[in-house]
Amino acid sequence: MNYAAGLYSSSSTRELRHLVPGSLQIKTLDHTACARWDAFVDQCPEATFFHRAGWKEVVERAFGHPTYFLYAESDGRIEGIVPLAHINSRLFGNALISAPFCVYGGVAARTDHARQSLEQAACELAEKLQVDYLEMRNSSPQQSLWPRKDLYVAFRKELDPDPDKNLLNIPRKQRAMIRKGIKANLAGEIDADVERCYAVYSESVRNLGTPVYSLKYFKLLKDVFGDSCEALVITKDSRALAAVLSFYFRDQVLPYYGCSTTEGHRIRGCNDFLYWDLMRRASERGCRLFDYGRSKRGTGSADFKKNWGFEPEPLHYEYHLVKEQKVPNAKNPLNPKYQMFIRLWRHMPLSLSQTVGPFLSKDLG
Repeated sequence: MNYAAGLYSSSSTRELRHLVPGSLQIKTLDHTACARWDAFVDQCPEATFFHRAGWKEVVERAFGHPTYFLYAESDGRIEGIVPLAHINSRLFGNALISAPFCVYGGVAARTDHARQSLEQAACELAEKLQVDYLEMRNSSPQQSLWPRKDLYVAFRKELDPDPDKNLLNIPRKQRAMIRKGIKANLAGEIDADVERCYAVYSESVRNLGTPVYSLKYFKLLKDVFGDSCEALVITKDSRALAAVLSFYFRDQVLPYYGCSTTEGHRIRGCNDFLYWDLMRRASERGCRLFDYGRSKRGTGSADFKKNWGFEPEPLHYEYHLVKEQKVPNAKNPLNPKYQMFIRLWRHMPLSLSQTVGPFLSKDLG
């Protein structure tokens, strides 16, 4: 494609303007275009919850990373979008990502012209910022010549309007675990805020040896996305044992931050009851797709989802390498160099992990 010279109309990358053939313009999102951006996301089949404009505010305010939400416009009509954020970390590298802290990202577009223009603009921005690499978190392959990471798989399954049929669609052994949770007198409660969910989450990830995100991040997710972000807490005798922070998008439910306490792990069927209660509620709410999110291949999380009858779908994380020579592996917790850190973190006092964790997790992306 023959691109017009001069990608930037000023010295600031925050004022990106790119003229391309066919009067298509690449612009950066500001508050005046957020409604049009989200209207496009609602209508574009390949757009996801993680393409919503609200992620710009969440990433900037929760983590302090600069964002570049680019959109292709022709005659006042948005033809495509790509949400990008720049994470520059001494520990984890210097990257431009679509989209960090999200399962899915990459370009969502109506036309090939818009897609190619946005991909080119993202590559040129990566070169301008002199990052190590540009990462596109695509759910389907887009660039056959780009290197990719074959680490993650997604798990998605259709829901029936009848919750009883959904239960029967779960394999027998997993149904038995759900019934154990029911017999244990577990109860699900929808919270108006995220405090209890975060308390369970922070204990859970500490136990896994992972730095926790901040409470501010959870609160921003709820504030920015409103009813599309919901906290479900599983209790027994008023004690919070498990929780999941989920996103709702179109006819989909996406359980995103699922977790349980040490006590919850000791109760057989607690985690199973958590996701079954969410599935039941989502079905009654009109959701027709249960998106179990991503897991790393060969992990217990992936096996757990397979046991529910979900088939893994490969995710196509593709890379345009700038300063890096190969696909990065710095953020992979399966990397052997992190095993000592993980073991130490698991024994850290909970209050200390809640204080220190956000300083590390903000750069994980």
